[in-house]
Amino acid sequence: MAYDEALAGRVREQIAGEPGLTEKKMFGGLAFMLDGNMALGIRDDELMVRLGPEAVEDALAEPHTRQSMMGERPMKGIVLVAQAADLGDWIARGVSHARSLPPK
Repeated sequence: MAYDEALAGRVREQIAGEPGLTEKKMFGGLAFMLDGNMALGIRDDELMVRLGPEAVEDALAEPHTRQSMMGERPMKGIVLVAQAADLGDWIARGVSHARSLPPK
């Protein structure tokens, strides 16, 4: 499964310079890790945002979002966001959540 390279470039631009930033192929796409914790990813042409389980319900009430699935099972704490959304805000949310976790 391929991922949108242009979207990956947009994410890279916004998180360049974040300490502990690495990229890893994951979930059939690309994941952006901060100190070993996934913050964001690209799956096909959507942004994956790790928010934590407690934030998913509210996030899914916002436009341009849907539950991220692994096969038939929901991925806990992760939503997919369409490119029509304000990606800067969603990227900041994913970074903030990853920074709230202990480094791995």
